[in-house]
Amino acid sequence: MFTTIELFAGAGGLALGVERAGFNTIGLIEIDKDASETLRKNRPDWWVINDDISNISCLNLPSYFNIKVGELDLLSGGSPCQSFSYAGKRLGLEDARGTLFYHYAKFLEQLQPKMFLFENVKGLLTHDGGKTYKTIADIFESTGYIIQKKVLNAWDYGVAQKRERLITIGIRKDLIDKVSFCFPQPHAYKPVLRDVLLNCPESEGSLYSEYKRKIFDLVPAGGYWRDIPEDIAKEYMKSCWYMDGGRTGILRRLSLDEPSLTILTSPSQKQTDRCHPLESRPFTIRENARCQSFPDEWQFCGSVAAQYKQVGNAVPVNLAFEIASEIRKSLEKL
Repeated sequence: MFTTIELFAGAGGLALGVERAGFNTIGLIEIDKDASETLRKNRPDWWVINDDISNISCLNLPSYFNIKVGELDLLSGGSPCQSFSYAGKRLGLEDARGTLFYHYAKFLEQLQPKMFLFENVKGLLTHDGGKTYKTIADIFESTGYIIQKKVLNAWDYGVAQKRERLITIGIRKDLIDKVSFCFPQPHAYKPVLRDVLLNCPESEGSLYSEYKRKIFDLVPAGGYWRDIPEDIAKEYMKSCWYMDGGRTGILRRLSLDEPSLTILTSPSQKQTDRCHPLESRPFTIRENARCQSFPDEWQFCGSVAAQYKQVGNAVPVNLAFEIASEIRKSLEKL
Protein backbone atom coordinates (compact mmCIF):
# COMPACT_ATOMS: atom_id res chain seq x y z
CA MET A 1 0.00 0.00 0.00
CA PHE A 2 1.26 3.48 -0.82
CA THR A 3 2.23 5.67 2.12
CA THR A 4 1.48 9.30 2.88
CA ILE A 5 2.17 11.94 5.52
CA GLU A 6 -0.09 14.97 5.75
CA LEU A 7 0.79 18.44 6.99
CA PHE A 8 -1.77 21.06 8.09
CA ALA A 9 -4.33 18.27 8.16
CA GLY A 10 -7.33 20.20 9.50
CA ALA A 11 -10.48 18.12 9.91
CA GLY A 12 -9.34 15.50 7.41
CA GLY A 13 -11.00 16.30 4.08
CA LEU A 14 -7.78 15.89 2.12
CA ALA A 15 -6.57 12.95 4.23
CA LEU A 16 -9.87 11.09 3.83
CA GLY A 17 -9.82 11.52 0.04
CA VAL A 18 -6.21 10.35 -0.13
CA GLU A 19 -7.05 7.34 2.06
CA ARG A 20 -9.96 6.41 -0.21
CA ALA A 21 -7.57 6.45 -3.14
CA GLY A 22 -5.57 3.66 -1.50
CA PHE A 23 -2.93 5.39 0.62
CA ASN A 24 -1.89 4.40 4.14
CA THR A 25 -1.64 7.51 6.30
CA ILE A 26 1.35 7.10 8.60
CA GLY A 27 1.22 10.53 10.24
CA LEU A 28 -0.71 13.81 10.27
CA ILE A 29 0.30 17.15 11.78
CA GLU A 30 -2.35 19.65 12.89
CA ILE A 31 -1.95 22.52 15.35
CA ASP A 32 -5.65 23.01 16.15
CA LYS A 33 -6.79 20.94 19.13
CA ASP A 34 -10.40 20.51 18.00
CA ALA A 35 -9.42 19.48 14.46
CA SER A 36 -6.91 17.01 15.90
CA GLU A 37 -9.66 15.51 18.06
CA THR A 38 -11.83 15.21 14.97
CA LEU A 39 -9.10 13.23 13.23
CA ARG A 40 -8.59 10.95 16.23
CA LYS A 41 -12.31 10.37 16.73
CA ASN A 42 -12.87 9.27 13.15
CA ARG A 43 -9.60 7.41 12.64
CA PRO A 44 -8.30 6.08 15.98
CA ASP A 45 -5.53 4.22 14.13
CA TRP A 46 -4.07 7.40 12.59
CA TRP A 47 -1.02 8.94 14.26
CA VAL A 48 -2.26 12.50 14.81
CA ILE A 49 0.43 14.92 15.97
CA ASN A 50 -1.26 17.91 17.61
CA ASP A 51 1.62 20.37 17.53
CA ASP A 52 3.01 23.43 15.81
CA ILE A 53 4.71 22.20 12.63
CA SER A 54 7.76 24.35 13.47
CA ASN A 55 8.39 22.02 16.41
CA ILE A 56 8.48 19.03 14.06
CA SER A 57 10.20 20.29 10.90
CA CYS A 58 13.39 20.98 12.86
CA LEU A 59 13.72 17.32 13.89
CA ASN A 60 15.42 14.44 12.10
CA LEU A 61 12.28 13.56 10.14
CA PRO A 62 13.26 10.14 8.73
CA SER A 63 14.07 9.02 12.26
CA TYR A 64 10.95 10.65 13.73
CA PHE A 65 8.63 8.87 11.29
CA ASN A 66 10.79 5.73 11.16
CA ILE A 67 11.13 5.75 7.38
CA LYS A 68 14.09 5.87 5.03
CA VAL A 69 14.90 8.90 2.92
CA GLY A 70 13.07 8.54 -0.41
CA GLU A 71 10.78 5.79 0.87
CA LEU A 72 7.62 7.86 1.43
CA ASP A 73 5.26 7.81 -1.55
CA LEU A 74 3.37 11.06 -0.99
CA LEU A 75 3.59 14.21 1.11
CA SER A 76 0.31 16.13 1.09
CA GLY A 77 -1.17 19.25 2.65
CA GLY A 78 -1.86 22.90 2.11
CA SER A 79 -0.30 25.55 4.30
CA PRO A 80 -1.73 29.03 4.81
CA CYS A 81 0.68 31.28 2.92
CA GLN A 82 1.70 34.53 4.56
CA SER A 83 3.27 37.24 2.47
CA PHE A 84 6.99 37.84 2.86
CA SER A 85 9.62 40.22 1.57
CA TYR A 86 11.66 39.63 -1.58
CA ALA A 87 13.85 42.73 -1.43
CA GLY A 88 17.50 41.95 -1.93
CA LYS A 89 17.11 38.26 -1.23
CA ARG A 90 18.38 35.27 -3.07
CA LEU A 91 15.15 33.42 -2.32
CA GLY A 92 16.45 30.06 -1.25
CA LEU A 93 14.86 27.85 1.35
CA GLU A 94 16.38 29.74 4.28
CA ASP A 95 14.90 33.01 3.00
CA ALA A 96 11.44 31.55 3.53
CA ARG A 97 12.05 30.75 7.21
CA GLY A 98 9.11 31.88 9.30
CA THR A 99 6.53 31.20 6.60
CA LEU A 100 4.42 28.09 6.89
CA PHE A 101 5.31 26.73 3.47
CA TYR A 102 8.95 26.76 4.61
CA HIS A 103 8.11 23.86 6.91
CA TYR A 104 6.45 22.01 4.04
CA ALA A 105 9.64 22.51 2.05
CA LYS A 106 11.73 21.20 4.98
CA PHE A 107 9.69 17.98 4.90
CA LEU A 108 10.39 17.68 1.17
CA GLU A 109 14.08 18.34 1.69
CA GLN A 110 14.47 15.75 4.46
CA LEU A 111 12.06 12.98 3.46
CA GLN A 112 12.35 13.20 -0.35
CA PRO A 113 8.93 11.63 -1.01
CA LYS A 114 8.34 10.30 -4.51
CA MET A 115 5.54 12.82 -5.10
CA PHE A 116 3.88 15.68 -3.27
CA LEU A 117 0.47 17.37 -3.32
CA PHE A 118 0.32 21.02 -2.23
CA GLU A 119 -3.16 22.55 -2.07
CA ASN A 120 -4.01 26.22 -1.67
CA VAL A 121 -6.36 29.02 -2.59
CA LYS A 122 -6.61 30.12 -6.22
CA GLY A 123 -5.58 33.65 -5.21
CA LEU A 124 -2.07 32.46 -4.39
CA LEU A 125 -1.35 32.45 -8.14
CA THR A 126 -1.84 36.21 -8.43
CA HIS A 127 -0.69 37.31 -4.96
CA ASP A 128 1.91 40.08 -5.24
CA GLY A 129 1.79 39.89 -9.02
CA GLY A 130 2.56 36.18 -9.01
CA LYS A 131 5.82 36.57 -7.09
CA THR A 132 4.63 34.67 -4.02
CA TYR A 133 3.71 31.52 -5.92
CA LYS A 134 6.83 31.69 -8.10
CA THR A 135 8.96 31.83 -4.96
CA ILE A 136 7.16 28.86 -3.44
CA ALA A 137 7.49 26.88 -6.68
CA ASP A 138 11.19 27.74 -7.01
CA ILE A 139 11.89 26.63 -3.44
CA PHE A 140 9.96 23.37 -3.88
CA GLU A 141 11.93 22.69 -7.08
CA SER A 142 15.19 23.45 -5.27
CA THR A 143 14.48 20.55 -2.90
CA GLY A 144 14.56 18.17 -5.87
CA TYR A 145 11.21 18.26 -7.68
CA ILE A 146 9.61 18.99 -11.02
CA ILE A 147 6.22 20.59 -10.45
CA GLN A 148 3.01 21.21 -12.34
CA LYS A 149 -0.02 23.21 -11.28
CA LYS A 150 -3.67 23.68 -12.14
CA VAL A 151 -6.72 25.40 -10.68
CA LEU A 152 -9.48 22.82 -10.16
CA ASN A 153 -13.13 23.53 -9.34
CA ALA A 154 -14.55 21.01 -6.87
CA TRP A 155 -17.91 21.23 -8.67
CA ASP A 156 -16.35 19.33 -11.58
CA TYR A 157 -15.50 16.37 -9.34
CA GLY A 158 -18.67 15.23 -7.57
CA VAL A 159 -18.88 18.10 -5.07
CA ALA A 160 -22.08 20.17 -4.83
CA GLN A 161 -20.09 23.37 -4.35
CA LYS A 162 -18.25 25.93 -6.45
CA ARG A 163 -14.82 25.92 -4.86
CA GLU A 164 -11.67 26.63 -6.86
CA ARG A 165 -8.36 25.42 -5.46
CA LEU A 166 -4.81 25.69 -6.73
CA ILE A 167 -3.30 22.22 -6.89
CA THR A 168 0.47 21.81 -7.20
CA ILE A 169 1.90 18.35 -7.88
CA GLY A 170 5.59 17.53 -7.54
CA ILE A 171 7.51 14.53 -8.88
CA ARG A 172 11.01 13.82 -7.58
CA LYS A 173 13.54 14.62 -10.30
CA ASP A 174 15.15 11.19 -10.37
CA LEU A 175 11.74 9.64 -11.18
CA ILE A 176 10.67 12.03 -13.91
CA ASP A 177 11.55 9.59 -16.73
CA LYS A 178 9.45 6.87 -15.09
CA VAL A 179 6.49 8.83 -13.73
CA SER A 180 4.04 11.23 -15.32
CA PHE A 181 0.96 12.86 -13.82
CA CYS A 182 -2.32 13.96 -15.40
CA PHE A 183 -4.86 16.07 -13.55
CA PRO A 184 -8.27 14.38 -13.21
CA GLN A 185 -10.87 14.87 -15.93
CA PRO A 186 -14.09 16.72 -14.97
CA HIS A 187 -17.16 14.57 -14.40
CA ALA A 188 -20.04 14.62 -16.87
CA TYR A 189 -22.56 15.31 -14.10
CA LYS A 190 -22.09 18.22 -11.73
CA PRO A 191 -24.15 17.86 -8.53
CA VAL A 192 -26.40 20.58 -7.12
CA LEU A 193 -27.84 21.23 -3.68
CA ARG A 194 -30.88 19.08 -4.43
CA ASP A 195 -28.51 16.10 -4.44
CA VAL A 196 -27.15 16.69 -0.94
CA LEU A 197 -29.66 18.67 1.12
CA LEU A 198 -33.04 16.96 0.85
CA ASN A 199 -32.19 13.87 2.92
CA CYS A 200 -29.51 15.41 5.13
CA PRO A 201 -29.40 14.20 8.76
CA GLU A 202 -30.16 16.79 11.42
CA SER A 203 -27.28 18.46 13.20
CA GLU A 204 -26.38 21.56 15.16
CA GLY A 205 -26.29 24.89 13.44
CA SER A 206 -26.59 28.64 13.87
CA LEU A 207 -29.77 30.65 13.36
CA TYR A 208 -30.44 34.15 12.08
CA SER A 209 -31.83 36.83 14.37
CA GLU A 210 -35.60 37.24 14.17
CA TYR A 211 -35.08 40.51 12.27
CA LYS A 212 -32.82 38.91 9.69
CA ARG A 213 -34.99 35.81 9.36
CA LYS A 214 -38.07 37.90 8.49
CA ILE A 215 -36.12 39.72 5.79
CA PHE A 216 -34.85 36.43 4.36
CA ASP A 217 -38.46 35.24 4.21
CA LEU A 218 -38.87 37.78 1.40
CA VAL A 219 -35.93 36.47 -0.65
CA PRO A 220 -36.80 33.83 -3.29
CA ALA A 221 -34.63 30.77 -3.94
CA GLY A 222 -31.67 31.82 -6.06
CA GLY A 223 -32.26 35.48 -5.18
CA TYR A 224 -30.58 38.21 -3.13
CA TRP A 225 -31.15 41.77 -1.94
CA ARG A 226 -32.30 43.03 -5.34
CA ASP A 227 -35.29 40.68 -5.16
CA ILE A 228 -36.94 42.34 -2.14
CA PRO A 229 -38.48 45.81 -1.74
CA GLU A 230 -35.81 48.49 -2.09
CA ASP A 231 -36.65 50.30 1.12
CA ILE A 232 -36.25 47.09 3.17
CA ALA A 233 -32.99 46.17 1.42
CA LYS A 234 -31.59 49.67 1.89
CA GLU A 235 -32.42 49.70 5.60
CA TYR A 236 -30.84 46.25 6.11
CA MET A 237 -27.70 46.96 4.10
CA LYS A 238 -27.00 50.39 5.62
CA SER A 239 -23.53 51.54 4.41
CA CYS A 240 -23.22 48.47 2.17
CA TRP A 241 -25.97 49.95 0.00
CA TYR A 242 -23.52 52.61 -1.22
CA MET A 243 -20.63 50.24 -1.92
CA ASP A 244 -19.38 49.62 -5.45
CA GLY A 245 -19.65 46.17 -6.99
CA GLY A 246 -22.46 43.66 -7.28
CA ARG A 247 -22.73 42.85 -3.56
CA THR A 248 -24.49 39.65 -4.63
CA GLY A 249 -23.46 37.85 -1.43
CA ILE A 250 -25.72 40.06 0.70
CA LEU A 251 -29.08 38.45 1.55
CA ARG A 252 -28.24 35.58 -0.81
CA ARG A 253 -30.57 32.58 -0.74
CA LEU A 254 -29.29 29.56 -2.64
CA SER A 255 -31.40 27.36 -4.90
CA LEU A 256 -31.75 23.59 -4.88
CA ASP A 257 -30.90 23.65 -8.58
CA GLU A 258 -27.46 25.22 -8.17
CA PRO A 259 -24.32 24.21 -6.29
CA SER A 260 -23.43 25.88 -3.05
CA LEU A 261 -21.15 28.86 -3.17
CA THR A 262 -17.82 28.28 -1.44
CA ILE A 263 -18.42 26.99 2.08
CA LEU A 264 -16.98 29.46 4.58
CA THR A 265 -15.74 29.15 8.16
CA SER A 266 -18.60 31.23 9.58
CA PRO A 267 -22.27 30.46 8.82
CA SER A 268 -23.61 34.01 8.81
CA GLN A 269 -21.69 37.04 7.60
CA LYS A 270 -23.46 39.99 6.04
CA GLN A 271 -21.35 40.15 2.89
CA THR A 272 -21.32 36.40 2.24
CA ASP A 273 -24.66 34.93 3.30
CA ARG A 274 -25.59 31.48 2.02
CA CYS A 275 -29.18 31.02 3.17
CA HIS A 276 -30.82 27.59 2.95
CA PRO A 277 -32.98 27.22 -0.21
CA LEU A 278 -36.16 26.19 1.63
CA GLU A 279 -35.81 27.65 5.14
CA SER A 280 -34.69 31.07 6.36
CA ARG A 281 -31.55 29.95 8.17
CA PRO A 282 -27.87 29.21 7.49
CA PHE A 283 -26.80 25.70 6.57
CA THR A 284 -26.22 23.38 9.52
CA ILE A 285 -22.81 21.84 10.15
CA ARG A 286 -23.88 18.59 8.50
CA GLU A 287 -25.32 20.40 5.48
CA ASN A 288 -22.02 22.25 5.05
CA ALA A 289 -20.19 18.94 5.47
CA ARG A 290 -22.33 17.42 2.71
CA CYS A 291 -21.45 20.35 0.46
CA GLN A 292 -17.81 19.47 1.20
CA SER A 293 -18.56 15.79 0.36
CA PHE A 294 -17.75 14.50 3.85
CA PRO A 295 -19.55 11.23 4.64
CA ASP A 296 -22.34 11.50 7.20
CA GLU A 297 -20.46 9.28 9.64
CA TRP A 298 -17.53 11.74 9.81
CA GLN A 299 -17.99 13.54 13.12
CA PHE A 300 -16.57 16.94 14.07
CA CYS A 301 -15.35 17.88 17.56
CA GLY A 302 -15.40 21.12 19.52
CA SER A 303 -17.91 23.95 19.80
CA VAL A 304 -20.42 24.73 17.05
CA ALA A 305 -18.18 27.60 15.91
CA ALA A 306 -15.13 25.30 15.88
CA GLN A 307 -17.00 22.71 13.81
CA TYR A 308 -18.14 25.31 11.26
CA LYS A 309 -14.52 26.47 10.99
CA GLN A 310 -13.19 22.93 10.45
CA VAL A 311 -15.72 22.18 7.73
CA GLY A 312 -15.17 25.53 6.01
CA ASN A 313 -11.38 25.13 5.93
CA ALA A 314 -11.46 21.56 4.61
CA VAL A 315 -10.53 20.27 1.17
CA PRO A 316 -13.62 18.64 -0.38
CA VAL A 317 -13.24 14.89 0.08
CA ASN A 318 -14.31 13.97 -3.46
CA LEU A 319 -11.88 16.45 -5.01
CA ALA A 320 -9.07 15.06 -2.86
CA PHE A 321 -10.00 11.52 -3.92
CA GLU A 322 -9.88 12.38 -7.63
CA ILE A 323 -6.46 14.02 -7.37
CA ALA A 324 -5.02 11.27 -5.17
CA SER A 325 -6.34 8.60 -7.53
CA GLU A 326 -4.32 10.16 -10.35
CA ILE A 327 -1.27 10.32 -8.07
CA ARG A 328 -1.70 6.64 -7.34
CA LYS A 329 -1.84 5.87 -11.07
CA SER A 330 1.43 7.75 -11.43
CA LEU A 331 3.10 5.84 -8.61
CA GLU A 332 1.91 2.51 -9.97
CA LYS A 333 4.14 3.13 -13.00
CA LEU A 334 7.10 2.53 -10.68
